[in-house]
Amino acid sequence: MKSTRWLLIFTGLFIALVINSCKKSSQSPIQALFTGGQWQLSSVQVTYYTGNSQDSIVTISTPCIQDFTFSANNTCTYSNFDCITQTSPVAQWSLTGNQLYLQTNMVCKDTTTAGSSMPFSNAQIFNLGQFSLVLQTGDIQPNYSLTAKRKIIQWGFVREKLNGVD
Repeated sequence: MKSTRWLLIFTGLFIALVINSCKKSSQSPIQALFTGGQWQLSSVQVTYYTGNSQDSIVTISTPCIQDFTFSANNTCTYSNFDCITQTSPVAQWSLTGNQLYLQTNMVCKDTTTAGSSMPFSNAQIFNLGQFSLVLQTGDIQPNYSLTAKRKIIQWGFVREKLNGVD
């Protein structure tokens, strides 16, 4: 009886030791998905609303290759934003505490009258998987007036293979 008790105690200690000795990652699974490779822009869709009523949808063509790259050190770059040959300066990225929003301080040259913008300063993560990322920007606040005009831009990205590996 005593030998069985000691066997159970040593087995329990061994299992606890094995579990605690596993290497811990400093990244959450969502952060790991972001940094798993380059994300290539595949679609841009702009939806206009009045209150919660959809007025129209405009699909914008993406005739050039645009890549969004996230690094594990929480920096990011975007190449060829708005089809202007460029790579944005290295910027910081983070996720909100609930991991539902991406925040960056990335500034990109664009075709607006201002000449540059921060397109993903506060982007809602609409979908995130191993091979797809959909971000929403614009008037994404959860509370709005029923008569307010809103514009939501949905950015669809697909993950590129790095060196032929997924």
